[in-house]
Amino acid sequence: MNHSAHEQYVEFGVGEENYAIQISDVHEIIKMQDITDIPNCPYYVEGVINLRGRIVPIISLRSLFAIGEEPFTKTTRIVVVHHKDDSVGIIVDRVNQVAVYADIQTPPERVGGISETYFVGIGIAAAGLVGILKLDEVLIRE
Repeated sequence: MNHSAHEQYVEFGVGEENYAIQISDVHEIIKMQDITDIPNCPYYVEGVINLRGRIVPIISLRSLFAIGEEPFTKTTRIVVVHHKDDSVGIIVDRVNQVAVYADIQTPPERVGGISETYFVGIGIAAAGLVGILKLDEVLIRE
């Protein structure tokens, strides 16, 4: 796997699983706020928010990965990422930490029942395995 041992990732949890995004892709992390529904959106798009005058679509990893829906809690956050000149918010159950993984392995065909296409690798951390998300697959769906 081609990565630097110095790359930093924002690690977060959805359900019992931990995922990460390269920190350079993260614009900010905000508390959960009211989301405006948009009709006829894909199933994993929760709607949009107004983030300081900019409309940002919000997606749910729980919906995308077919993890059962849970009510939002005080630890629920929106991780706003920049991707291909757009900002997109990703709802996560909790943000754990900024992490560096000394060892990142190629993902297996299925990661916790989720296709390998969503992952660039699996980070090996002291607390367990962390799926490192491939934003091209997570954010750009047909």
